[in-house]
Amino acid sequence: MKVLHAAAEVFPLLKTGGLADVLGALPQALLDAGADVRLVLPGFPSIKNGVTDQTLVCELGALFGAGKVSLWLGMLPGHAIPIYVIDAPYLYQRPGNPYLDAQGLEWSDNAQRFALLGWVAAHLAAGELDSHWCPDVLHAHDWHAAMACAYVATHPAATVATVFTVHNLAYQGLFDEGDFHLMGLPSRLMTLAGLEFHGQFSFMKAGLSYAHRVTTVSPSYAAEMATLEFGCGLEGVVRARGGDVSGILNGVDSSIWNPQTDAGITATYSSSALAGKLQCKAALQKELGLQVNPKAPLFGIVSRLTSQKGLDLVLACLPAMLADGAQLAVQGSGDPTLERAFTAASNAYPGCVAVRLGYDEAFAHHMMAGVDAMLVPSRFEPCGLTQLYALRYGTVPVVRRVGGLADTVVDADVDALHRNEATGFMFGPATPSALAVAVRHAIKAYAKPKLWHQIMVCGMTQRFSWDDAAKAYMALYQEAIQSQKARRA
Repeated sequence: MKVLHAAAEVFPLLKTGGLADVLGALPQALLDAGADVRLVLPGFPSIKNGVTDQTLVCELGALFGAGKVSLWLGMLPGHAIPIYVIDAPYLYQRPGNPYLDAQGLEWSDNAQRFALLGWVAAHLAAGELDSHWCPDVLHAHDWHAAMACAYVATHPAATVATVFTVHNLAYQGLFDEGDFHLMGLPSRLMTLAGLEFHGQFSFMKAGLSYAHRVTTVSPSYAAEMATLEFGCGLEGVVRARGGDVSGILNGVDSSIWNPQTDAGITATYSSSALAGKLQCKAALQKELGLQVNPKAPLFGIVSRLTSQKGLDLVLACLPAMLADGAQLAVQGSGDPTLERAFTAASNAYPGCVAVRLGYDEAFAHHMMAGVDAMLVPSRFEPCGLTQLYALRYGTVPVVRRVGGLADTVVDADVDALHRNEATGFMFGPATPSALAVAVRHAIKAYAKPKLWHQIMVCGMTQRFSWDDAAKAYMALYQEAIQSQKARRA
């Protein structure tokens, strides 16, 4: 089976969030499962410069406001995965964030920039751009690539099956309806049943409405997307797809996130030999200027600093945490208000709170290995990779009971502890008081070394495998192919 993935980023070339980790791991797992896999991505500077052994596939001329567009084929470094790179310097060769300008605002031509990604993916999938390779399945990821599904649906000769994965429904790719003509799509699509969304047009709706199958990154989030609370205005579109929508959990790339082999941490360790984790904690405390105290439970945050992630809840219950003897280490960036608030907390509580603004992949490994517990109090969370990495590193997650967090963490209640199944601490309502209760439970458990050890080891033995995810996707691809054939019959 030939599978083409369309996305905006891939680890290790470009990463702004978990999407890149998925694209860095899932294609390799599919390749190992027997699929013939390729990727197509925009030629952002780090992608264009990072893909190796590039050869020209074709010249595409002027498209979507770009004076010159060409398509190149190379290899993802460290993998046997071919990547098509869309070289459109006018649209993609810009410094900094791939989606935002220097002021933190969306690029004014993002509609054209990501329509080009979808258009190229669709025409590749139709066999029109590379005569040597044509996929059976086009798998588009998040709103950036979603328009590919609309281009395939309106292409008279396309026979490829399409799958669309929602990584975060809150980011929808909304643009003014006056720009719809720039998409090169039939006007009949600019209706409520098509891409129209409250006077705008939605890239996300293109994927939700026109893909043969829709997935998201956890079973719970698949159900939540159909509700008013989590549907972000698209719950009706999701409900209308019925059984075409499913959830497949993300996995962990054990070649990157593994405390037994991680050369980037102070000391390696395993579930049967945990001494290295204590060394990692002491080193992290020293590096961040925290009191080097093995008895102080060290909580961590590795996250975008946004309201979605519920980090204002942490700030609200922080004084109580510190009064109970805990410490807090934060790595992340985002909302300037949250950045200032956490920085102020580190100044107010020196030796107890440390903040490192920005994202550093190497330091994230130090955090994952060095903290005792990881806070993931998200208001919503499609899957979450942070808690999966934390479990792997014996770092006990404290999470809200929502989305993929609910699917991957087992609350340390009496029954779960008795069955030796507890892997973390959970809370319900997105309130400071609910989070404070869960944090206090974690602090009390940390004071009981035997109990804490039990929870840590149980978490470390969990296996969230990309191999399992790949098998589920392969089965889904077969369903999509059958659905596509049925529609054409």
